[in-house]
Amino acid sequence: LCSAAELEQPGESDGILELSDDLAVGTPAAGVFGAEPVIDFEVTPNRPDWLGVAGIARDLAAAGLGTLKTPAIEPIAGTFVSPVSVRLDAPGMCPVFAGRTIRGVRNGPSPDWLKRRLEAIGLRSINRLVDVTNLIAYDRARPLHVYDVAKLVGTEIVVRAGQLARDTGEHEHLIALDGKTYTVDPSMCVISDAMGERPIGLGGVMGGESTGCSDETTDVFIECAWFDPILIAQTGRTLSLNSDAQYRFARGVDTASLVPGIELATKLILDLCGGEPSEIVVTGEAPAAPAAFAFDPARVGSLTGLSLTDDRIAGILTALGFAVERGSSWSVTPPTWRRDAEGPADLVEEVARIEGFDQLPTTPLPDQGAPSRGVLSPRQARVRLARRALAAMGYAEAVTWSFTKQSIAALFGGGDDRLVVENPIAADLDCMRPSALPNLIQAAARNAARGHADAALFEIGPIYLDDQPNGQRTVIAGLVAPRSSRHWGGAPEDALFALKGDLIALLDLLGAPTASLQLVQG
Repeated sequence: LCSAAELEQPGESDGILELSDDLAVGTPAAGVFGAEPVIDFEVTPNRPDWLGVAGIARDLAAAGLGTLKTPAIEPIAGTFVSPVSVRLDAPGMCPVFAGRTIRGVRNGPSPDWLKRRLEAIGLRSINRLVDVTNLIAYDRARPLHVYDVAKLVGTEIVVRAGQLARDTGEHEHLIALDGKTYTVDPSMCVISDAMGERPIGLGGVMGGESTGCSDETTDVFIECAWFDPILIAQTGRTLSLNSDAQYRFARGVDTASLVPGIELATKLILDLCGGEPSEIVVTGEAPAAPAAFAFDPARVGSLTGLSLTDDRIAGILTALGFAVERGSSWSVTPPTWRRDAEGPADLVEEVARIEGFDQLPTTPLPDQGAPSRGVLSPRQARVRLARRALAAMGYAEAVTWSFTKQSIAALFGGGDDRLVVENPIAADLDCMRPSALPNLIQAAARNAARGHADAALFEIGPIYLDDQPNGQRTVIAGLVAPRSSRHWGGAPEDALFALKGDLIALLDLLGAPTASLQLVQG
């Protein structure tokens, strides 16, 4: 039993909605209320282009479910120079910022067709200007923002990092469009006016209340920028703020959509609000487009078992937006919205996905009967033997990260920039480890801090000497801390000699020539 308001239908909200007696029980409610079907998409983090209807339609068309319609976005000539300029003081946070002023607009409630489009995806209509930006965000995965020019202090927008207030020395604060006040720190991108002194927005996250558009707005400045995805993701986590813009920028917006995004917004605003556009202002330079790489179409068959012609493979890639140059060797250039495609294996995955994973041939594993010998390789057998032997000697196995801090790695002969992790899970785990000892030492230190100073630890795991395939080695590392005088196991003994004895016993068990061992410094 629901009211009309609870079903988002026009009518009274206090009483129960009465339906026609002609309706049979079981009639779909969507047909009765004229509602459109709702399709939910689970978007993976590597596919930000799916955050717009156009990106989803492209993939559906490539799979054969219709024809992709790509209406051209005609450029609209500006009739005057924009009175609002842009200055980038933080190009690492925002490498490019485009904008355009439109004067003489008439803002107000959106037409019914636009309201219905937004309500169908769960958005509330606000006004024409804001609704246009929301429509483009969901249609083209291109976030935009509009400023009320009359509310700007000065004629220059400055993009910078957060800073301390000069008068108080405290962090800046911003009242965002959601009405909440956020504390801004230097790790965040700030949009400001008043010669860079007043924050008016969090770049790539949310605009400020002070320059928001209302029904009285007559002149607007459209923002269409590109922000560093990692920075925007960190800002969202720090502030617990997840807006539509932040969700898209954190995953990576198409770098080629800046000017087309402004042109599309200009057309819709002129159609709905009227006005006169300025010339487009572009400050900075967008990140370079993805580079081309070689691709052998035979890899599709070798990796998936699919038997496809070269024409079919090229057709799938072209339909997805890849530029394919065929010849004795193929050269494929990913589109600007597909920066996740970095090599041939990614292209094979795309072809298999569009062709259909259900088309992959099923190949049973070869039946070779019962194994005539152990299924472990010699190396695996030695690792198992070493693990059991060390446990029998009283060592506790530690399983630590394969990463360590770059400065610590340098102390153990590593720390090469080629082994630095691009997006580490923690600041002190930013480099592949050249030795297992640093992590064991840190584990022993944590045990000692908790009152367990008598550590005897070992680890069997990988180390990384360089970035080549054979640069990864599996090692055994051990650590022994001296016993205290009150240890239950007896009187303290020299840890060095105890460790030496255990090492020789282990090597002897593994078949090493312990009678002729040599220590080599390296």
